[in-house]
Amino acid sequence: MTAQIFTPREMIDRLVAFDTTSRESNLELIHFVRDYLAGHGVASTLIHDQSGAKANIFATVGPIVDGGVVLSGHTDVVPVDGQDWSSDPFKVDEREGRLYGRGTADMKSFSAIALALVPTMVERGLSLPIHFALSYDEEVGCLGAPDLSRHIQGLPCRPQALIVGEPTGMKVVNAHKGCCAIRTVVTGLEGHSSETHKGVNSIFAAMELIRYLADRAEELKISNVDPRFDPPYTTLQVGTITGGTAGNIIPKETTFWWEYRTLPDIDGATIVAEFKTFATNEVLPKMRAVHPGADIRIDVRGEVIPLLPEDGSPAETLVLALTGSNQTYAVSYGTEAGIFQKGGVASVICGPGSISVAHRPNEYVEISQVEACAAFMHRLIERLA
Repeated sequence: MTAQIFTPREMIDRLVAFDTTSRESNLELIHFVRDYLAGHGVASTLIHDQSGAKANIFATVGPIVDGGVVLSGHTDVVPVDGQDWSSDPFKVDEREGRLYGRGTADMKSFSAIALALVPTMVERGLSLPIHFALSYDEEVGCLGAPDLSRHIQGLPCRPQALIVGEPTGMKVVNAHKGCCAIRTVVTGLEGHSSETHKGVNSIFAAMELIRYLADRAEELKISNVDPRFDPPYTTLQVGTITGGTAGNIIPKETTFWWEYRTLPDIDGATIVAEFKTFATNEVLPKMRAVHPGADIRIDVRGEVIPLLPEDGSPAETLVLALTGSNQTYAVSYGTEAGIFQKGGVASVICGPGSISVAHRPNEYVEISQVEACAAFMHRLIERLA
């Protein structure tokens, strides 16, 4: 197989061109990476989801020995539907020192830069391995990372560190919040709006539950504070609510989605359990007094494990040295790093770009950030050579 050569910029162009929105298959990108690596003599392992339409990819450059470094990134991106882009989101557009395109910040640039330097890794010769771990469906709940973590745990060698290349401005992040999405479906009893006493208004019941969440959110602002985070407390918020069919019909069903983002030392499961208790003991009995078939269903979806700070861990020590920094940071967004850390590999987050432009129209990465990340990768290669 002919070896392909790409500059970091060219590889960013290539990866962004794949529409890997989470609702789509990522296999075209995964197969491209597999074939590209194979052209440089690097074998890959694909780990598919149950449908077979998506896959993680894991590959190792260098010897199979302890002490290597894992470079981790997710291949999926969020949708562009309804967003007002000034250029084609799946074609990199360079202007004013920036590369615009979906995934340029979150987070194809990190993976692209690392992949572009595979020929350098092979030519330089590594005494310790560099592993690639690219996942599917991070944006919809870190669905692919658990299988990748289990694969890493089963390796005949043990990596010393894992770097998740989410956008941090190339700063070293050693902690992030946990987060979770929860769907709540409230089922009442429809009827004519002139006979409200004979029906169960699901919107009113949902309002009680949402009021509980709003009050709980205010309590959490002062009950536990960590100034490393912005905001420095655990947050709750309701993102969507739908219900009812017409203004003169008592609404039978209302659905709302809410989330928590907890400080690393806060147990999010407790928040959900307390919410369930309130729903079961305070709201549901009033509904069932009118209609025994009334119900409240609470489904936990897409839990993201927090990244716990490990001061002085091998990952933190390595990445601080590579960036030339002596300071670590914490972020409020979630990543796959907590999953890998729970799997036994010291993990940090460090990558090009800013989270503030992720998920927005005209997402971009600064060319200076691409250059900084490439220099970081060259220093990593020299360290492991």
